[in-house]
Amino acid sequence: MIKGPNGSGVQSALVSRRGFLAGAGAIAGGALAGSALLTACADTRDRSAGDLQISNWTGYIDPRSVAIFEKQTGIGVEYSEDINDNNEWFAKNQLVLAKGDSIGRDAVVLDDWIANRLINRLKWAEPFAPGVLKNKANLLPELSNPAHDPGRRFSLPWAVGITGIAYNRSVTKRDIRSLDDFLALDSPTAVLSEMRDTVGLMMRAKGADVTQPTAASAESAFALLEKSVADGAVDAFTGNDYVSDLATGNLGAAFAWSGDVAQITRDNPDVIFVIPESGGLIWSDNFVIPKGAEHRVNATRWIDFFYDPVNAARLTAYVQYISPVVGVAEELAKMGGKAARLINDPLVVPTPSMLDSVANFGILNSSDADAMDERFALLRGAA
Repeated sequence: MIKGPNGSGVQSALVSRRGFLAGAGAIAGGALAGSALLTACADTRDRSAGDLQISNWTGYIDPRSVAIFEKQTGIGVEYSEDINDNNEWFAKNQLVLAKGDSIGRDAVVLDDWIANRLINRLKWAEPFAPGVLKNKANLLPELSNPAHDPGRRFSLPWAVGITGIAYNRSVTKRDIRSLDDFLALDSPTAVLSEMRDTVGLMMRAKGADVTQPTAASAESAFALLEKSVADGAVDAFTGNDYVSDLATGNLGAAFAWSGDVAQITRDNPDVIFVIPESGGLIWSDNFVIPKGAEHRVNATRWIDFFYDPVNAARLTAYVQYISPVVGVAEELAKMGGKAARLINDPLVVPTPSMLDSVANFGILNSSDADAMDERFALLRGAA
């Protein structure tokens, strides 16, 4: 069953970075059928074969897929939509993980940077179960060797997104093509409350290399952000509540995540997503098995299921983020209707030129990460 953040067995009404589309007319909804816990292939560490406990962000699953997985595998799934913020999740679970104990979850979905922290800095991630991951070959080659997990032994992308700028042309009265255009607006603007997204876009505008970031290389970006806040060119730092504010005209423009904007752009053509001329960012949310997980085999079977292009396409049609799986476009075409039309939406199936214009924010060393997070938090408080 799907559990919301409060533990209830219903889909949460909370809206997260990934959650907007679930409440805005996502394509492939459907009721989630309940199922009994059945016998399944169990990890030797499993205490009760057949269990699988997953934590994810709100609205980041097609509910039908849970029931299909349960029917095909005989594994009963407890799926919780209880991740609302990476730092919040880490603060909640770090003491248990530090002891090597189970946090009551067999897998979680987290951003690149915190996946790196778990895998490399703290060694709090388990490798995928050997011999179970049959569909890993369907991973897009561009995502196969990230700096935080070369060879993808510990993580696989759940979904991929692009950070750029969204604007409401009925408010701005003109198009936005660059960061300078954004900062010159008279209408209210917002940047993202995630440091790597906001500072990363500004680093790209300043010509800095985001793939190998340091506090020193980010200095010009921070200086620009500080000036922009002080001058009133940036009015707010937001999570994905910028989406509704753009739609209603309370914001003229905002730093934005592609999947959040995909649905509203179709419903409201005045809202437009653009990658700035200086370039955008590409990121993935990673499926990771935390240290102490009790059902590692079952968790590996879960992510393997979603690397089958048929299952990946069903998920993509619902969440409308970029899929990390080869062959999804072809499967969307077979689905027909609204799902097939997503093939022509570059926010779901990006063009080669779009992919050429984005870069992944690289790994910060711990001292630079702490210094930049602290500096960014002060700016957020000043806005």
